[in-house]
Amino acid sequence: MKIYLDNCCFNRPFDDQLQLRIRLESEAKLQIQENISTGIYKLIWSYILDYENSKNPFKERQKQIAKWSLYSFVNIEENDNIINNAININKLGVKNIDSLHIACAYVAKADYFITTDDGILNKSQLIQNIRIIDPIGFIKEVL
Repeated sequence: MKIYLDNCCFNRPFDDQLQLRIRLESEAKLQIQENISTGIYKLIWSYILDYENSKNPFKERQKQIAKWSLYSFVNIEENDNIINNAININKLGVKNIDSLHIACAYVAKADYFITTDDGILNKSQLIQNIRIIDPIGFIKEVL
């Protein structure tokens, strides 16, 4: 199974764990990462993950997230197909950078796009041809 985790998802364990939702999403995301590291899931990485992570002001977090690119089975580079898909996704009201993440996942034929971003999750039903889900929903659906 091929999965794409967006930058919000990778950053979730660094968020305020006093909030129950964040703590549960963090635990689910860490389980997903464990399954990536053992080869149960195939991780898709992209140029837009590298770009967005490079803007993280917390250098230690940036390093920890960047290490996950080593577990990916593919690293998607920018191309016209991604840009065109992102433009169409953006027309649905999804932010530019989020549209690029989703387009990368789509072009890589991801089975799941996993995010903690409410803006993306709220628009997920409008986006065709890719399953968009939060980490908790993913765990519940596949286990």
